[in-house]
Amino acid sequence: MTATTETLHVAAPRPGGSLGRSVRDSLVVARRNLIRMTRIPEMVIFGLIQPIMFVVLFSYVFGGSMMIGGSTSPAEYRNFLMAGIFAQTVTFATAGAGAGIADDMHKGLIDRFRSLPMARGAVLTGRTLADLVQTTLTLVVLAVVALLVGWRTEENVGKVLGGFALLLLLGYAFSWIGALIGLSVRTPEAATSGGLIWLFPVTFISNAFVPTENMAGWLQPIAEWNPFSATVQACRELFGNPGVSPSDAWPMQHPVWASLIWSVLIIAVFRTLAVRKYRSAAT
Repeated sequence: MTATTETLHVAAPRPGGSLGRSVRDSLVVARRNLIRMTRIPEMVIFGLIQPIMFVVLFSYVFGGSMMIGGSTSPAEYRNFLMAGIFAQTVTFATAGAGAGIADDMHKGLIDRFRSLPMARGAVLTGRTLADLVQTTLTLVVLAVVALLVGWRTEENVGKVLGGFALLLLLGYAFSWIGALIGLSVRTPEAATSGGLIWLFPVTFISNAFVPTENMAGWLQPIAEWNPFSATVQACRELFGNPGVSPSDAWPMQHPVWASLIWSVLIIAVFRTLAVRKYRSAAT
């Protein structure tokens, strides 16, 4: 009788408003995923290798052949490049987020969470928050590597930190796209492939690696209104690395606002779709 009473007591929802319980449950799930990451350090290590390779390869292989602001100086291209590499790093983490959720679905872990008295969106929110922490650590290491290869900022610390905050917000927004993909496929491998297929055109049809003025005329508006381009341009301004004069497109003239609007809109839309997908799968 005592054991039964204790079991019922554990299963009962904890007091508190729905928002407070959702936040609490999300933090519990985030903590679970962070502990898992520490027990599999190769996940973090391999996540660092690719962006570091991009920094070194683009800086030293393409640095002397790219013309930025009328100059082919490797230093000019390096400063122009780094905002794009940072943005690419935080968005490519989306594929890993989707694969992780698909793996949890495949192993039946999500079904266990569904049986618990917890907020429906907490599982996905906790997962994306844990991925955000990992992305933050990756970004810190990448910034150190960038400084070692010669990248420099020309603005105060507040603006530089604001640029990194925009990068993390974009990465968090894109992680919800990864969550939706992870819930929509049946294997982690499919989630990884599905996560990368759309990321390549988003990151390369942008101002990340070359000025949009060098693109075909019909492609320039697509690149300029790309959410990824808005964040890259905002970071260049906040870092003091503009490189080239922006076009007359509104997102390029007001990149900080454009980046914020795009990121919040993506979170609102894809979080809603992902939670709805999670709920429908639970019924």
